[in-house]
Amino acid sequence: MAKASLGIGSIAQGSLSQRAYSVLRDGLINGHFRPGQRLIMQELAEQLGTSITPVREACMRLVSEGGLQLRSGRFAIVPPMTLDRYMEVRLMRLELEGLAAEIAAQHATAEDIATLHKLHPLYVAADHTDPDEAYRQNRDFHFAVYRMSRMPILVSHIESLWTSMGPMLTIFFVNGKRAYFGADAHKRVIDCIEAGDGAGARAAIRRDIIDGGVDFIRFLEEQEEVSVE
Repeated sequence: MAKASLGIGSIAQGSLSQRAYSVLRDGLINGHFRPGQRLIMQELAEQLGTSITPVREACMRLVSEGGLQLRSGRFAIVPPMTLDRYMEVRLMRLELEGLAAEIAAQHATAEDIATLHKLHPLYVAADHTDPDEAYRQNRDFHFAVYRMSRMPILVSHIESLWTSMGPMLTIFFVNGKRAYFGADAHKRVIDCIEAGDGAGARAAIRRDIIDGGVDFIRFLEEQEEVSVE
């Protein structure tokens, strides 16, 4: 069985458990792992250049957050994204990401807004031509907004939700039949943040999640139908 690719080298010394956790969490958010993929702890430890103990601790932390499921003392798996699981995650995303966008509109600086104006055309350029890049740019845009809230604990909770979404979203962006493209929604988010309109920014992010979810729900329903057959 091929080893899970993290796309990184060994981690530096320090708090190895925390570093391993950060690498694995980022791998989930960034779609480096796929739903149902088995992550063998010893193989991960070899790739990270550390002992198995920090990897096991990192996996246990991600299990407690819902990003992984523990199947034995040797490996964990990336949970499959079922429709029920998605709807639960989406409900939390609507509240937390909407809140972060609202607060971002109250705290965004001119430099912050300039960053959004730089990120937006990168997403637009990739959205119809390069699904992998479109997913990365979509993620970067959303988290640029959320970090403008200056609330790291809130952002951390949102990141935990994206560990559940990342693996399946990457597959969807590449293989799903998307009728919805979020460029207009992203532009509305920018306009609201630039105007200091917190309520508008919250509504725009929520609308982006809901509208983007229509195609994703259809994709999940099709996947479940295939698995039943």
